[in-house]
Amino acid sequence: MRTVLKTEKAPAPVGTYNQGIIIEGGKLLFTAGQIAIDPGTNEVIHGDVRTQTRLVLQNLREVLRAAGTDMSNMVKVTVFMTDLKHFGTVNEVFEEFFPDEPPARSAFQISALPKGVDIEIEGIAFIPNETG
Repeated sequence: MRTVLKTEKAPAPVGTYNQGIIIEGGKLLFTAGQIAIDPGTNEVIHGDVRTQTRLVLQNLREVLRAAGTDMSNMVKVTVFMTDLKHFGTVNEVFEEFFPDEPPARSAFQISALPKGVDIEIEGIAFIPNETG
């Protein structure tokens, strides 16, 4: 089970994420970082940050599906950006993929990413136990 943690004794989130997620009764999936690569062509997509973020989250969603889970069970993501000025745009795209209860999240600005992309995202997802 996935429960959103909220406390007034810590700062409220400043974007589309939660302070923490409590997990009970299942397994965890730790994903590799995903960048804006089209899985059909294996080519890097060098669009704007919105386009790259959307493709990265779509790729992450497919990794979760392959493990038997989905985006609603994502409990933590780490976002690496080449420029934190994109934080607002990334938040907008996150709202598309996490409309109700977003995961906990950290974001970092770094000097460069593989293949010259602007964003990379990795995550931890909960895989619920099967119930009969």
